[in-house]
Amino acid sequence: MSGSSTTTSTGPTAPEATAPEATAPEATASEATAPGATAPGATAPGATASTRRRDVLAEQTAALLERIHAEQVDPTERQRLVDEIVLLNLPVARSLATRYRERGVALEDLMQVAALGLVKAANGFDAGRGTDFMAYAAPTITGEIKRHFRDTGWAVRPPRRLQELRTRVAATTQVLSQESGRSPTVKELAAALQVSEEDVVEAMVSSNGYSTASLDAPPDGESGSWADTVADPDSTLATTPDRLALQQVLARLPERERRILALRFFADKTQSEIGAEIGVTQMQVSRLLSRALRRLREELEDEPGAGRP
Repeated sequence: MSGSSTTTSTGPTAPEATAPEATAPEATASEATAPGATAPGATAPGATASTRRRDVLAEQTAALLERIHAEQVDPTERQRLVDEIVLLNLPVARSLATRYRERGVALEDLMQVAALGLVKAANGFDAGRGTDFMAYAAPTITGEIKRHFRDTGWAVRPPRRLQELRTRVAATTQVLSQESGRSPTVKELAAALQVSEEDVVEAMVSSNGYSTASLDAPPDGESGSWADTVADPDSTLATTPDRLALQQVLARLPERERRILALRFFADKTQSEIGAEIGVTQMQVSRLLSRALRRLREELEDEPGAGRP
């Protein structure tokens, strides 16, 4: 069993935007841990319904913790009391999870992680050091949620050092922007963080791997989809070995036969037009063309690794 305070992860990889207010009717984490909160069982006059629920919840949890600490309960009874503490405070864990919704991880998954963090806090809390359970449980739950973002929230996961530096860059950017009234430069961020400018740029680029866009989604400010910008497979790659082999065999043909082949198959001229251009009859062109094609076929069949034309 640990003490009533614990060290949790302090570098969430989740976006550092201000968390939205929880919409659940139960007590929120900020209410549970707010400085100067009314002690259990001492609800202030004129308190809101939310505050009264919070105080009742804290009082019930404290009573269960005192039973665990004061009585020498057997392991089975202790586990039953711990389970009851978890069930009592489950709405608070869910409320904490809602503060991280719409950040790339399904809310249902975040609620599961928050519930596991609550179980961890309930099993690790030492009632001998106090009964303010939520002051211990809230940072434990939040730490579990942040750890979940760090470990599973990335579509393309960068190295751990870049994840942590990315978080520091985001926090420092906000501070410097407030001080100067403008976005800080890479040089200013590097000086404030005491890292190289290359590291700052690398951390910024790594942010692109946090979430992905669908190929069916339209590019920003454009019509169509990202899939339309993906190049089609190059069908010429499959025929490259044959074309290279043919090029070598063509180089061994007589000049006149190479010219006849070029005029017939590339210039798309008739045999009569070829004959008139090179000064021979159509019949001679036909014989020369047949001889050149036969030689090409025979040499390509004998060429190692070459396909048939």
